[in-house]
Amino acid sequence: EVQLVESGGGLVQAGGSLRLSCAASGFIFDDYAIGWFRQAPGKEREGVSCVRSSHDRTYYADSVKGRFTISSDTAKNTVVLEMNSLKPEDTAVYYCAAKKGFCAAYTLRWPSEYEHWGQGTQVTVSS
Repeated sequence: EVQLVESGGGLVQAGGSLRLSCAASGFIFDDYAIGWFRQAPGKEREGVSCVRSSHDRTYYADSVKGRFTISSDTAKNTVVLEMNSLKPEDTAVYYCAAKKGFCAAYTLRWPSEYEHWGQGTQVTVSS
């Protein structure tokens, strides 16, 4: 059974940092790309970042470039999203998702490309 489990969300003040983790199981991790998406109330799901599990190539939405860093630990089947300089507009439920093959900047605009999704973790940034 494919499982993606997010952790690390919470409440933080603007300018602070959070570290989200996505633990994957039930599929060959190296064959997949993992993406982070977020959805704020009343808004569409937005792609944040993605990484091909067995590669170092990473992609970011313009809104988070320079503030967020995605990394993949193939030994632990885990993808981490380090979020720094958080802003109130980063408040959302954050989801990790998996798609077979590669990811690229354009795949962040197409959540439907991702086959498997986690339950999400809430991130709230207070001003």
